[in-house]
Amino acid sequence: MMDYQKIIGEMMKEYGGSVDIMARYADVVSELGELGKELLKGNNYGAEPFTQTDNLAIEMGDVAAALALLANALNLNLDECFEAAMEKYRKRFAQTGQIGS
Repeated sequence: MMDYQKIIGEMMKEYGGSVDIMARYADVVSELGELGKELLKGNNYGAEPFTQTDNLAIEMGDVAAALALLANALNLNLDECFEAAMEKYRKRFAQTGQIGS
C-alpha cells in the first residue's frame, strides 16, 4: 500500500490539492458513499442478487486513493496500519473466536 501512497502523493504534488486532514477525511467518507451507491445499484436496492456494476472497480479505487491521501496527510504508513489491524484481529479471534468487535 505504501506504493499507492507514494504514487498518489506525487500526483498531488504535480497537480496540487489539499492536504488538510479534515478535507481528506471528508473525501474518504464521500468516496465510501459513492461506493455504497454502486453496491446498491448492483442489487437494485436489495431487490435482486448482487451483480457488479460497470463503475464498481472505479469507485473502489477512489476509496483506496482517498484513504491513501488521508494517510499521507496524517503521516501514517498504510502498510503498518494494516499490519496493526491484522494483529488486533488475530488476537481478538484467539480470545473470542470472532474477528468483529
